[in-house]
Amino acid sequence: MLMNNKEYFDVLADIKKRIKATQYKAVLGVNRELIFLYWNIGNVIIENSVWGNKFIDNLARDIKLEFPNAKGYSVRNLKYMRKFAELFPEAEIVQAALAQLTWYHLQLLMDKVSDKAMYLWYADKALENGWSRNVLMHQVSIKLFERQAIADKATNFERTLLSPQSELAQETLKNPYVFDFVEAREGIIEREIEQELVANIAKTIMELGTGFAFVGNFGWREM
Repeated sequence: MLMNNKEYFDVLADIKKRIKATQYKAVLGVNRELIFLYWNIGNVIIENSVWGNKFIDNLARDIKLEFPNAKGYSVRNLKYMRKFAELFPEAEIVQAALAQLTWYHLQLLMDKVSDKAMYLWYADKALENGWSRNVLMHQVSIKLFERQAIADKATNFERTLLSPQSELAQETLKNPYVFDFVEAREGIIEREIEQELVANIAKTIMELGTGFAFVGNFGWREM
């Protein structure tokens, strides 16, 4: 079904104007502007949801006609824009934090995380630690939020450390730690576990998290 009424063309003209205004800034590498554009388009789609699913189909086609070399305006991606705007109606959140991540990071979280608080937690951690999309995917798949943010952790930090150090130390811990790259076999001894952890040092440090560093392997000492 083709839409040819004035109201639709006014909306289309407005989106074209937004795209043109943003393309210049995007060339300069301003990711924030692109994310905010996608959020704005998502809101436009929500505002015109009365026209049904065909509205997105028409938008994707007509944007392609106007910007034949532009990527990111497929039907699938326009639906992501709508979902993004539905999930985060507050412009302040988008501008302050989420717009600092790439759209691919945000898409991944939309696919893998349903809870808004969890989404923002992973987004903050990705920014704080400079996670690539693949690292972010790994952290979501091993349920980092459940193990680090909401898990019960048995420590003596509250008794032995002053605030806020006790809270910061508590936040760095996970429950449980996941070293699934260490081969689980019957009879494995501590020395062999150490050797596998060192052999996979990048994965080990990633699992330990912020604040840990590898100084060196000083060998196993028999006591």
